[in-house]
Amino acid sequence: MLSVPVIILALALYFWLTSGKTVSTDNAMIDAPVVSIATEVSGKILDVRVSENQVVKAGDLLFRIDPAPFRIALLQAEAAVGNARVQVAELGGTANSKDADVSSKAADIAARASDVVLAEQTLARQTQLMRQGFTTRAQLDSAQAAVNAARQAKAAAVAERQSALATAAAARSALGTGSDGLPPAVAAAMALREKARLDLARTEIRSPINGRVTQTDRLTVGNMATMSLPLVSIVGGNGYWIDANFKETQLPLIRVGAPADVEIDAIPGHVFKARVTGIGAGTGSQFSLLPAQNATGNWVKVTQRVPVRLTFTERLDQPLVAGWSAKVTVRVAD
Repeated sequence: MLSVPVIILALALYFWLTSGKTVSTDNAMIDAPVVSIATEVSGKILDVRVSENQVVKAGDLLFRIDPAPFRIALLQAEAAVGNARVQVAELGGTANSKDADVSSKAADIAARASDVVLAEQTLARQTQLMRQGFTTRAQLDSAQAAVNAARQAKAAAVAERQSALATAAAARSALGTGSDGLPPAVAAAMALREKARLDLARTEIRSPINGRVTQTDRLTVGNMATMSLPLVSIVGGNGYWIDANFKETQLPLIRVGAPADVEIDAIPGHVFKARVTGIGAGTGSQFSLLPAQNATGNWVKVTQRVPVRLTFTERLDQPLVAGWSAKVTVRVAD
């Protein structure tokens, strides 16, 4: 008669002493980083090195795209660099030639200027002699024609020098150098060559992280790989975390850094240690595709859930699976 009341009293005392020290939810799942692998160039898949659920390391070759078109593009780009260098050399020769022409035309201008001075002096003498009656009108006209011809020859020499200056300036403008000291034509050709070289390197697709390969249905030899279209995914092999959706009424008790116990449905009998690392900034319904609009009058007040992220604080001896269900118990009294 005494044992039943004592058991009830002991249970009531136990629940009274332990209540309020933990909050828990079974609305939780294991998550992991997932990387979708897409090609940065388009082409036919030539070689596949991985299979479904295969474990890979960062840098391992996943598959290869046919590199032949990209090798040809690289050869064409290298030829374009050579052509650009030849054109620059020709422009340099043209600029040097025009510089020599400018110097030659300057000498011609000086010579023509001397001819003009001489012709004007001769005209002045003939004019003086004509006044004194010691020459003929034909000689005076000849002297005047010589002055006009000398002036025209000088003007022509000046025009030729201006033309040579303009041609030389145009050639040197085409030879102008960029920030790296290269002529623009050569720099542009070299940039295209580097792009062709980069595209060729991108025909080998390698794993960016450690993890397991999944969703390899489209990864088949002979298929066409389209740029930016994912072909395979890799689930990270480390860095697992837990996303637990707690009720909003439980949030006042949860603090970042609080310890927690995690029970995974697929691994019964083992309790993993974890710690709260973040509390969501919005409820799940707020970020849904069609969030509720309480301003329309159709709002139904229900308890909302807020995602809480936890990370494992113990070493995981076995790989987990993203999406596994779990139960999370956060110790709020510690």
